[in-house]
Amino acid sequence: MAPPRRRSLPLPLLLLVFPVSLFVVLLLHHRSSGPAAELISGPGPDPRRFSLLIKVLAYDRPGPLRRCLRSLAAADYAGDRVALHVLVDHPHPNASLDASREILAEADALRWPHGEKRVHYRAANAGLQAQWIEAWWPGSDDEFAFVVEDDLEVSPLYYRFLKRLVMAYYYDRENYSPYVFGASLQRPRFVAGKHGNKIQLDSETHLFLYQMVGTWGQLLFPKPWKEFRLWYDEHKSKGIKPILEGMKTTGWYKKMGERIWTPWFIKFVHARGYFNFYTNFLKERALSVSHRDAGVNYGRSVGPDSALLDGKNLDFNIWELQPLNKLKWYNFCFAEVLPGRIIRKFSELGSVLKSVQLENNVVLISLYSIEQRIARNLFCHLEKSGMRNYIFLVDNPEFLDDLAHRGHPVIDAINLLQSIKISSSIYSDDFVKEIVVKAYVIKNCLDLGYNLWVLNGNMISLGNKLIEPSDQSVDLFAAESVDLMFLRGSQSSKKTWNELDILRMADGMVSSKSGFSSSLEHKNFVHVLTGVLGNSGAVRLGKLDEEIMAVELGPNTSNRSLSEGKFVHTVTISNARLTMVFVLRYVSDIQSNSTATGFDKPYTETDIESVYLKKKVADMVVGAHLSLAEANIKSLAEAISARLAPMTGASKR
Repeated sequence: MAPPRRRSLPLPLLLLVFPVSLFVVLLLHHRSSGPAAELISGPGPDPRRFSLLIKVLAYDRPGPLRRCLRSLAAADYAGDRVALHVLVDHPHPNASLDASREILAEADALRWPHGEKRVHYRAANAGLQAQWIEAWWPGSDDEFAFVVEDDLEVSPLYYRFLKRLVMAYYYDRENYSPYVFGASLQRPRFVAGKHGNKIQLDSETHLFLYQMVGTWGQLLFPKPWKEFRLWYDEHKSKGIKPILEGMKTTGWYKKMGERIWTPWFIKFVHARGYFNFYTNFLKERALSVSHRDAGVNYGRSVGPDSALLDGKNLDFNIWELQPLNKLKWYNFCFAEVLPGRIIRKFSELGSVLKSVQLENNVVLISLYSIEQRIARNLFCHLEKSGMRNYIFLVDNPEFLDDLAHRGHPVIDAINLLQSIKISSSIYSDDFVKEIVVKAYVIKNCLDLGYNLWVLNGNMISLGNKLIEPSDQSVDLFAAESVDLMFLRGSQSSKKTWNELDILRMADGMVSSKSGFSSSLEHKNFVHVLTGVLGNSGAVRLGKLDEEIMAVELGPNTSNRSLSEGKFVHTVTISNARLTMVFVLRYVSDIQSNSTATGFDKPYTETDIESVYLKKKVADMVVGAHLSLAEANIKSLAEAISARLAPMTGASKR
């Protein structure tokens, strides 16, 4: 009997299947080998894959650890599998091992029916900083870590609350922000900024966002934590310290050094503009309570900082979570910020200006071609002075998004320009584009009836506020050398601006090589506008006192003023000593190439002694910027030294 015939696929089907199979094989090989394999990310977040790891950091407190573990074991996990990792640090050399033995016995004896339990006992002492930083490397975008120190006690409700929060604000992509790094369950009670506000929240605010990390029960999101770990490695390898002037945590670091980790994370959060969820429950209640037992942070036991919220004293709906855009956001000084205020078309300008204006006054600050690190120094001064009625004009999309999520109101200059019908010739000159956008923004502000200050982002006001000129007979004031302008929101100003043919003026600037050549060389918006308005003969211009402004903070990305080898431009001000502080601080910052000094803090006259008297001015300036001609540096050093001599006696030192 003949064997049965073996069935085979028809030839046309084989010709179709073979290329597809070959493609799949090659794709799998590509994903599993070579450098490109590292660049391929896994699947996106999926709530079905959500997992939580509990990381308990223990050292030499067996009693508090027992309380902590029992509270974790007694929590309601709703049948979920939750892993517990107890990380035990080793005692210092020559220290008693008794406490470690008790801790290990407590961890081993704990019954954990909720999932896997692991105990990791270090072979040598690592310290609190290493315990935190090495506690976790996320296994996926769906893995979260809840880190608790051994003197904490958690509510039975803590897990259900955290899971609900993650589902609402992490997995719901319409309710998600990439600038949130986690959630703290401790009661908010600490303001990191030295000059920050007192924490005051209304009784209806149960959840809000705050930049401060909470070490007493902190949930960490996977992506920001990975980013922090890499950032930490990079900064440590370069010897950069986590110094932030104006922050209380800087004092902690100077006192305790590398024993603590929070100054590192705070500087990372400050650099990225990240935020953290916090709860606010009445009667000083929280889902995680620190008993503040004696340890690294406390020399002696202090007692619990809050009352534990549980089902017995739950007198409100803890499970009701508002949409993210309804929550309040606060910076390190606990000043409320309003993220996402980006103006991309003129119709959006009115609502944002209404939220910004103060007594009908608005300050328009142009960040056109300004280096980000220079601009960030301006932010320090704005915060210190308490100025809140500003709005930034930005032409860098990446910088614009960064500013907006930090709560700064910003105008998207690129999108606004695209909404204006301009000739192609205008697009050939960046400065002319800047003039067009500024002029149209000013026109819209005046149409809305606001008084307007217009200034450049590389200039700093010496005073705490810009005071409206007292001369009511004039509506337009200018100070050309410092690129400063004030426009009164009057019918006269509105009429003048509406009659100004901005586009024809811009076309003339681009096409004319003679009449506007000096304007193009100056690269100064106010110089151009005052020239145009002055030539019309119909406008009376008032003169602003130039002494209210300081100096340019440094060269910007368009290299304005650098073509002649000038380092910075100073202006005529009464406080020459403060001018020199700006110059020297800028040079010193370049020399150290570290954000730990210089532009991380505002300059004051109190800096003079530390800058002038501890360093020889000429030596510091000469060695500061190798890319500039040595002759220019030396001449600048000589000029500064000569100017300092009668004021500080620098020539005698």
